[in-house]
Amino acid sequence: MTAGRLTVVGVGPGRPDWCLPAVTERLLAATDLVGYGPYLDLVPHRVGGRRHPSDNRMEAERAQAALELAARGADVVVVSSGDPGVFAMASAVIEVLDEGGRDHAGVEVEVLPGITAAQALASRVGAPLGHDFCVISLSDVLKPWAVIERRLDAAAGADFVLALYNPISRHRPWQLGRAIEVVRRHRSAATPVAVGRQVGRPDESVGVVALADLEPASVDMSTVLVVGSSTTRVVADRPLGSSLYTPRRYGA
Repeated sequence: MTAGRLTVVGVGPGRPDWCLPAVTERLLAATDLVGYGPYLDLVPHRVGGRRHPSDNRMEAERAQAALELAARGADVVVVSSGDPGVFAMASAVIEVLDEGGRDHAGVEVEVLPGITAAQALASRVGAPLGHDFCVISLSDVLKPWAVIERRLDAAAGADFVLALYNPISRHRPWQLGRAIEVVRRHRSAATPVAVGRQVGRPDESVGVVALADLEPASVDMSTVLVVGSSTTRVVADRPLGSSLYTPRRYGA
């Protein structure tokens, strides 16, 4: 039997016109779509072949199942939101290949990029990622909280703009508050923070608040945060979409 192929794609934050044309082409050609259920729901049901939804925490199992389908000759697309290489399924698929590569040696694997949540939020408020920035997930499911806190402290201390993913959940309601405490060691209370929930989807909510005014209770797992650096500025009397930026120059 001739092995098929597997493509890991990012469909972006949710708007159809934010999904890259190359990704749309692969979705249309696929015999099987594999992914976390709500992410598969971002793909119109007229698109693609058989659907294989699974739970959010079953990434390794999802990658294994997708590779097995491809090994049997299917044309498989693994669907992520945002970009598949940013806290998503591309690394899960390649990790399975690394651990048992001979089982799937004949499967052609490719990764197609997508617009990340941080990019989408940045576009809604201006250009807060205009200088060096760092992306950190606050989820401690796959790494210890001590590592997260150490990285937050280092990145905030180095004056990166911080894009924070997976900021809070009902299983870990305290962690965002603790993360803010760590960042406050290095940032003023007035530091601007862009807050975006469900960016690119019908119930999108976006705003900019001072770091001191950021309320963890107003944030959930569908939210991404962009915390400004010491140079990030709010432009007075501008509409939200062009109100926040980080200058491209950084002083000595």
